[in-house]
Order: sequence, then C-alpha cells, then structure tokens
Amino acid sequence: MRPFEYGVDGPKVIVAGVDGSETSLRAGAYAWGLARRAGARLVVVHVAPVASMGSLTPGGAAALRETAEEISAQIRRELEAAAGREQVRHDLVTELGDAYTVLARVADESRADAVVVGASAQAGHRLIGSVAVRLVKAGRWPVTVVP
Repeated sequence: MRPFEYGVDGPKVIVAGVDGSETSLRAGAYAWGLARRAGARLVVVHVAPVASMGSLTPGGAAALRETAEEISAQIRRELEAAAGREQVRHDLVTELGDAYTVLARVADESRADAVVVGASAQAGHRLIGSVAVRLVKAGRWPVTVVP
C-alpha cells in the first residue's frame, strides 16, 4: 500500500458550471481557487438554454442568443483577468442546451475529478430538481454546491 502523500492526490480536472448568476460566479471563483491550489486544470462550462416561451415571440430567440453571448463574454473577461493574476490552466466551453446534460457530458469527456456549481435560487427547482441535485444523483463525480 502506497503511503498518503499530502499535496499530490487531489483533483487533476475540475469542471465548474457558470451561468452568470451570483451563485454560479461564486462557484467559479471557488473552483478557480481549488484548481490553483491543486495544480489542476479547470474547465469552465457556460450553457445557454436552447428554447423557452420567450424564444417563440418575435425577436425572442435573438434576445436569448444576445444574452447568452453577453454572459459568455463576461465569463471570458473574468477568466482572462484571473489568469493575469494567477496561473491556472483553464478552458471555457460554451454551448446551447440543457445545463445538466452538457455539464455531465463535459465532466465525463474531460474525466473530471470534481464538479462545482452554484446553488439554484429558482423556486421551481424545488419541484423538478436543480442542476446540482441532478449532478449529485448521477453519482459519477464529487459535486460541490456553492451557496
């Protein structure tokens, strides 16, 4: 049996879901700190929803696309600013789709050792389950939910 080695057995790949909400930005910052301390690669994932009732109205789809692009640009700026202060290997994945499905796929494809997401503040998630709850129930990675 190999002895425990402090500082060399932590996560090597951390996936963080960031959607622009306050809790997700805190989750991203927390994941950045984990990646920095562990020397891990950070994969930041921004998932823009594909469709909603708003996209059925004239101009609704364009407004959703514009909002998603603004959020992605904000996340990219935050990553560049953080990278200027501290060296963390990181990637940004931006996709359209269901947040759980995309996060789970990216975590599997990147062989994530940990997934970090923000707690949902939406009341409807009490009934259908939040992305965080769905990730925990999947049971494929340790999941940290940041309030």
